[in-house]
Amino acid sequence: MQNKNLRLNRNLEPDSNLWLSRRPSLKQSPYKEPMNMEPESLKNIFDKVFTEIGQARESVTPKLAPQEVGSILTVSTGIANVSGLPTVGFDELIKFPGDLFGIAFNVDEKEIGTVLLGEYSHLHAGDQVERTRRVMDVAVGEELLGRVIDPLGRPLDDKGPIVTSKRLPIERPSPAIMDRSPVTVPLQTGIKVIDALIPIGRGQRELILGDRQTGKTAIAIDTILNQRNFNVLCVYCAIGQRASAVARAVANLRERGAMDYTIVVVTEGNDPSGLIYIAPYAATSIAEYFMEAGRDVLIVYDDLTNHARAYRELSLLLRRPPGREAYPGDIFYIHSRLLERSTHLLKELGGGSLTALPIIETEAQNISAYIPTNLISITDGQIYLSPSLFELSVLPAVDVGKSVSRVGGKAQLAAYRAVAGDLKLAYSQFEELEAFTRFGARLDENTRKVIEHGRRVRTLLKQPQNSPVPVPDQIVILVALNAKLFDNVPLDKMGEAESALRKAVSDIPSDLRDRFKGDKELSDKDRETILDIARKALEPYQPKPKSESKPEEAKTEEKHELGTQTEEKLSKSEAQTEGKSEPEAKEKS
Repeated sequence: MQNKNLRLNRNLEPDSNLWLSRRPSLKQSPYKEPMNMEPESLKNIFDKVFTEIGQARESVTPKLAPQEVGSILTVSTGIANVSGLPTVGFDELIKFPGDLFGIAFNVDEKEIGTVLLGEYSHLHAGDQVERTRRVMDVAVGEELLGRVIDPLGRPLDDKGPIVTSKRLPIERPSPAIMDRSPVTVPLQTGIKVIDALIPIGRGQRELILGDRQTGKTAIAIDTILNQRNFNVLCVYCAIGQRASAVARAVANLRERGAMDYTIVVVTEGNDPSGLIYIAPYAATSIAEYFMEAGRDVLIVYDDLTNHARAYRELSLLLRRPPGREAYPGDIFYIHSRLLERSTHLLKELGGGSLTALPIIETEAQNISAYIPTNLISITDGQIYLSPSLFELSVLPAVDVGKSVSRVGGKAQLAAYRAVAGDLKLAYSQFEELEAFTRFGARLDENTRKVIEHGRRVRTLLKQPQNSPVPVPDQIVILVALNAKLFDNVPLDKMGEAESALRKAVSDIPSDLRDRFKGDKELSDKDRETILDIARKALEPYQPKPKSESKPEEAKTEEKHELGTQTEEKLSKSEAQTEGKSEPEAKEKS
């Protein structure tokens, strides 16, 4: 009853024991008299706070910093014309509303033509812009390995943000001539026709060109897959590609474990032209970071045709004068300053290398078009893929006659040099003579042997996608080819014979296999060892020789058949002359 009265009575004194037991927070309060705080103590607290605020205000000295602010005049497809920035520099970043950046491209007296690097639908004429006083840069470092990013360094693979400690400008001067070292170390692609006939060295720039759907990207991806055991980092730059094609390439690399040492820089076909334009430069800066750290790097530009088209679009929108095929006059320069950054540095500078594989798409096999001829003159060789060979299922469809490496055997293992020259000569002779067989011309024995040997060379140079061939296997196959051990193997069994020969490579002594990767050429004894193993492996696929007695029996049978045919002809002629029937003539004979 007493508790009920306490709940109903609102005027109960607060110092009762029951009231305190129901409010333990006040009971445990550090203040003895929370309801009766002295005015003096509150005044001291306020005085102390105001004193600290005054000291903080006095310690800060306001400074006036001038800032250039401009405004947007017009916005077009991927570009914006800006006014009010009198001291802006070329290639400087300009900040637009919505955290959008642009690059100052045309620096005129009254306005600046800016290339936008992102979605620009929210921009309007009159919007305010600011200078950043810095050029476009990109994040670099080990943290990028295995990631898929855009040219601005933003992740595209849902693996979280990328945190790096260093950034590099996307536009950097190429190494000086005196800082470069000769290209002498090979870059093994794992593709037999390239490693044997069109060798690529670390620090070289080798162009890959051909029509659409001829396997250009497949060669680049196979080369990346083969770098797992060679300690070469890779950067794959997709320039204006379809999203499905990029996703397929990334899935292929990830499935085979190549993303552990690969960085993928992606711009899709629906991205703004500004992003497509800066993509190869950003990828090259990422690769240069590792090169300057003494690493060997491979970079693939897939492809520079889209890059040239994006630059042409920007230039025409910015009212730059068009030239041949509507490209601006400096289209050669934008590619040359990009590819000149690929080189092999001196040992004093770390000895790193950057190997470039730019890809160009030709139209109707026209390699003399504007962009292909520009790239051919910039690079150190080209690999041409023929649509005719592709239609004949000769994959990879490398046209050996139109492909060349200007570094040549200097960037090739010594074991290759002994066999590559004869192989290329035999293959070239075969391609020339093969045209005569289409007209049904009668061929002599030597010509027939050359053609049969060439057909087996072409068959063995075929290779399925995503299956690089190791160096020892390639050398054994090439040595056996030069010794013409495959010439008697039927064409339909060449695949089985090659597989048997590759299995026999494990029987080669380990010291000999180590010499394959050395600088010394193979000795005659080494060749004999390889040929003995190759003969044993290919023996089941060779035609069985006939015994000595069989030829004589065959000759006797042949004479008997000829005699029988002659007698039949004589009987027929006699029957016709005498007017008798054929059976009677036979009886008479």
